[in-house]
Amino acid sequence: MSKITNNWVDFEISDEIQAHYPDLIKLILNTKSMDDHERQYWFDIMPSMSDEQIDRLFEILDTEKKKLEQLEMNYEKEIKTLNEKHLVEWQSFQSNEYKQKIAKMQAEESKNEWNPDDILNMLNDL
Repeated sequence: MSKITNNWVDFEISDEIQAHYPDLIKLILNTKSMDDHERQYWFDIMPSMSDEQIDRLFEILDTEKKKLEQLEMNYEKEIKTLNEKHLVEWQSFQSNEYKQKIAKMQAEESKNEWNPDDILNMLNDL
């Protein structure tokens, strides 16, 4: 028996189990579907389990891991798509906002532009 520490928790695992099932141990340690007491329970009963039962446990945990990885990839893909969509919308919004500011500035400038006739009238008034 030896201890394996995972996330600051010590687990007692027989040397035989460690030697024969290192991949299964990793799956048990990293699954989100078990708490630490359940993990230790599986490590404790593994020596009395049949090969078929151990294979089935491995299969269940491996399938869970793969499905969670697939969900994570789909989630990341969806987030990326949403971010790109919102980026385009934000850029369009900013573009419209800048166009409005430019139009407002141009309108103000056109009010301040001097008409040549106005300038001549001002000179005549002097």
